[in-house]
Amino acid sequence: MAEEIEKSVPAEESLMEKIAEKIHHHDSSSSSESEYEKPDSPSAVKAKIYRMFGREKPVHKVLGGGKPADVFLWRDKKLSAAVLGVATVIWVLFELVEYHLLSLLCHISILALGGLFLWSNAHTFINKTSPQIPEIHVPEEAFLVIASSLRNELNQAFVILRSIALGRDLKKFLMVVVGLWIISVVGNWCNFLTLVYICFVILHTVPMLYEKHEDKVDPLAEKAMKELQKQYVVFDEKVLSKIPVASLKAKAKLG
Repeated sequence: MAEEIEKSVPAEESLMEKIAEKIHHHDSSSSSESEYEKPDSPSAVKAKIYRMFGREKPVHKVLGGGKPADVFLWRDKKLSAAVLGVATVIWVLFELVEYHLLSLLCHISILALGGLFLWSNAHTFINKTSPQIPEIHVPEEAFLVIASSLRNELNQAFVILRSIALGRDLKKFLMVVVGLWIISVVGNWCNFLTLVYICFVILHTVPMLYEKHEDKVDPLAEKAMKELQKQYVVFDEKVLSKIPVASLKAKAKLG
């Protein structure tokens, strides 16, 4: 009886070893299959999608988030329409009607102060309460934040302009020259107020349309960017490489 038990024990151990080997083989094969499936996972495919300007955040975050981004993306349609309507009215008054800013501010102030003054003195005769005019205080913190952000942007712009003036970056120099030339051409077509209004309308339409159709726009933008890069390489070989500044810069890098 003892011999039979001793014979059965090795048999059970060999059976358990075979089962363990099968389980281990199945785990290794499944892990290898999962490794081959990883590149086809949705996260990997999503990472390969091209986004304009190399952005990794949603359009709402790129625009700064908060209320301004909601207005530009028409999340609150009533508020966005009201802002665009006010901007249109201002543009019509100053551009088409040729109303002057100082005159407009003075006339609005006269009407507002006159109406409040008459209401404050006539409320006893018409049996109505006097107007509750709140005290207005301009917060110091808001102005400091705006001034600080504006100072940072100006300092960054001055750093870029200084590097361009020192001849350190030919590509930026050409980009700035082309940009200024385009602005000068647009300035001949319309005045500053019209240009600001056009930019305002673009901010209220282009981001919203892009957010709705970004899956269609981004592939087209990728093709256009690749084509521009090809053309820039050709332009660099035929023109930029022959400019002394570019050759001196290349020699300095090699040295």
